[in-house]
Amino acid sequence: MYLEFENKNDKLIVSMAGELDHHSAEEVRNKIDDRLDRNNITKLIMDFSGVSFMDSSGIGVVIGRYKKLSMKKGDICIVRVGDSVKRVFELSGMFKIIKLYDSIEEAVKSI
Repeated sequence: MYLEFENKNDKLIVSMAGELDHHSAEEVRNKIDDRLDRNNITKLIMDFSGVSFMDSSGIGVVIGRYKKLSMKKGDICIVRVGDSVKRVFELSGMFKIIKLYDSIEEAVKSI
């Protein structure tokens, strides 16, 4: 899995490419947490446009970041999710607690 980080208006934008599954989940978790902690960021935007596959481990990564940021009174959202990955989010009930946006710009304005 390839990750690209960008800071915009005190928000961390993580663009991901590849498969977010049990093989890559721990590495993704560690890299995102490292950036959040190092830069003391409380708002995270996860861009799923490059994610071709996600399993329950990916759900765990997102929920874990949600819990971490909630404790800091922060926020998390996801953007640009493809149909197959969106289905995993829908089945898990994630959209009840985490907002989905169509674009990064929309997310940056909203959180």
